[in-house]
Amino acid sequence: MPFGFTPSVEFYGANAALLNQRVMSWTHTDAAGIESDRLELTINIEGLDGLPSLGGKIGLRVGYLESGLVEKGEFVVTQRTPVLFPMRLHIVASAAPFSVLDASGYRQRRSVSHGPTTLGALFRQLATRHGYSPRVAPALEGISIPHIDQSNETDMGFITRLASRYNAVCKPINELYVLAQSGQVKSLSGQQLPDVSLSVTQDNRPGSQAFTTAKIDEKARSKYQGCRVNWWDGAACKQRVVQVGIAPFKTLRQRYQNEAEARAVAEGELRRVGQQGLTMAIDCPGNPLLSAEGLVLLDESWPVYMRGRWSIDKVVHSSDAKGYRSTITASGLAL
Repeated sequence: MPFGFTPSVEFYGANAALLNQRVMSWTHTDAAGIESDRLELTINIEGLDGLPSLGGKIGLRVGYLESGLVEKGEFVVTQRTPVLFPMRLHIVASAAPFSVLDASGYRQRRSVSHGPTTLGALFRQLATRHGYSPRVAPALEGISIPHIDQSNETDMGFITRLASRYNAVCKPINELYVLAQSGQVKSLSGQQLPDVSLSVTQDNRPGSQAFTTAKIDEKARSKYQGCRVNWWDGAACKQRVVQVGIAPFKTLRQRYQNEAEARAVAEGELRRVGQQGLTMAIDCPGNPLLSAEGLVLLDESWPVYMRGRWSIDKVVHSSDAKGYRSTITASGLAL
């Protein structure tokens, strides 16, 4: 074990003493892209007169006593589910700023036109409206948006749809809202994401603390090596085509307003399909350094066809009476 043998978890913030004393199991879902990170807890409430308040923030640190704990961020409580027998309370908390009052209109749907503007400026405007501190990747900051309609969409649903045109993702991380290229969300937020090495022990068997298993799915391998996107040439009153990459081409149906926008969309789509190769699911001992948007390195103890660096799309860390485990969903890196 690289970290130690004694799993440890520490909660801080709202009702920290109660949670640390009575937690029975917990699950932390750390996802790449637009999915908000999520924390779920089950606590024993026998003998309590009341319930923890809805809307408080819960902080999470996890790791091993021998090597210390790793900070996993803060979460806002969004749901409580009491159970009579046995007396338990299930708590769900999200990294997004959901609240019962929703004073900023985070869940409000709007229909409004935007532009001319840039992707970075529009994202900053919408993120700031809801109390976030925006972070924008330099490569996305100046992308021109001549005109676009937000049609019966929430602000973040709309900007997420727009970002996906350019193979970008936006996601809340604590008090930040980050707009970044795929695979760079966490690094842009200021978190350091080193490669995490995983090994398979010689005595790898179910039931042991170090047991590791994995499976590969190659059905998602992309058949495209190029992309074609249409745009409207107003001066010539005709439709034109931007083409990037080589055959076979993927052709997008939507038509864009100028050549620069069409080319940016085509390049973003080509990066996206280029990353669609092998996918792997790994179940391993709990490792607090594993994080979505990071890389996992499978060393020489793995079969040849599994070795190398994989891009982490999602990690579910969990702990209960059976122990502390991490479940990874990862993609093969584009060459």
